Amino acid sequence: MEIKSAIDSFAALSQETRLEAYRLLVSHEPEGLPAGEIARQLDVPHNTLSAHLSVLARAGWVVSRRQSRSIIYRANLSHMSETIRFLVRDCCAGHPEACEPFLTCSPGDWNTEDKP
Repeated sequence: MEIKSAIDSFAALSQETRLEAYRLLVSHEPEGLPAGEIARQLDVPHNTLSAHLSVLARAGWVVSRRQSRSIIYRANLSHMSETIRFLVRDCCAGHPEACEPFLTCSPGDWNTEDKP
């Protein structure tokens, strides 16, 4: 990941509704959620949520697929892993083994006590 891509990714998450939407989608992996359900759970108007999901999709944080008349959104966990690798790539003053848990565990292994 290049620094420009990382900046764009972080910018997409730097808004409360988008960050909440992403966290909600992570908590519903691997099934994902329909856009209407995301809007309902976050108490956000559908058109507003649509704009936020578009920003997240352009930045790589979410993917979508059509299922009948619904659009199902999922968190793009590979993008999250790539972003974490970018953050810890030059980790710990030449001791990357200290960051190894972040690079080798799956998101399901992480502490999820503060899930939405």
